[in-house]
Amino acid sequence: MTSDHLHPYTALTPDVVQDALASIGLWGDGRLQALNSFENRVYQIHLESPFEGCEQVVAKFYRPERWSKAQIAEEHALAAELVAAEIPAVAPLVVNGATLHQFGGFAFAVSPRRGGRRPELDDWDVLEWIGRFLARIHTVGATRPFVARPALDVATFGHEPRDWLLQHRMVAPEVQTAWSEALAEALALIEAHPVLRAGAATEEGGIQRLRLHGDCHPGNILWTPEGQPGAGPHFVDLDDARTGPAVQDLWMLLSGDRRQQTQQLGALVDGYEQFRPFDRRELALIEPLRTLRLIHYSAWLARRWDDPAFPINFPWFGSRDYWQGQVDMLVEQIEEMQNAPLMV
Repeated sequence: MTSDHLHPYTALTPDVVQDALASIGLWGDGRLQALNSFENRVYQIHLESPFEGCEQVVAKFYRPERWSKAQIAEEHALAAELVAAEIPAVAPLVVNGATLHQFGGFAFAVSPRRGGRRPELDDWDVLEWIGRFLARIHTVGATRPFVARPALDVATFGHEPRDWLLQHRMVAPEVQTAWSEALAEALALIEAHPVLRAGAATEEGGIQRLRLHGDCHPGNILWTPEGQPGAGPHFVDLDDARTGPAVQDLWMLLSGDRRQQTQQLGALVDGYEQFRPFDRRELALIEPLRTLRLIHYSAWLARRWDDPAFPINFPWFGSRDYWQGQVDMLVEQIEEMQNAPLMV
């Protein structure tokens, strides 16, 4: 997997980043730090003069040709709705009447810098606190649908990634047959859930689909300890916001064995149901959603391989051992999807 052309991000030098901010009237003082992000390029920048009380801002330069302007606008609109509902989400700043800007061939947005650490997910109080805010996020998300942004379903996270990987011959030949067979069996089990089928209605099989954070893993929650201003969780990075079932924003916060996950899920749902009912039928979707993420992740890595950051940070990708590992994980997921779901 090699590339014979320069990736667009090669042109995004520190000077270009500073010039982009200057183009909308924000002047950096020269201090710039690249933050941990692979999909987009994200920088923390110190300003010469505060803007709306912000001495530091975070600038996100969107990956070219990933999202349309309409899709980014829906991301920004959801973030603004959450802030208006007094939910601790970090939304883009309105600068010169807009939240999305263009410079040097890049679309970018600027947000306030928000400090915090990863939440301690072995603390039930922390999980309950997060659950309360997830319920409030979903209450806002259920008020209207996305029009431009895609859904999380078996077509977008299963069939399309599979087809792309096979068409581009990304799967190691030695294990391609085993991978394809395991994947076909896994997808058949996933498709047994109507809410995950392509084109599912707002309520399919009695389960509601709504606007979600979409990528609610611990790294996208900044935690401020009690006793400090703004204590609790702050939700960042709505870049993967999609339409789907509510449980998508809960399951990525689970870890450990079945007993541990049951306890963690119980704490999340306890907090969630203080503000919004949680449909227990969605628990059967956890392993199908986990499997879809596994499939989508392989295609995501393969599609990004011309980005210089990917071969450096994921050197193990694409080998025979990698793909054999994917076969093994699919076999495990097939078994998990046939087991009884977690119960709370």
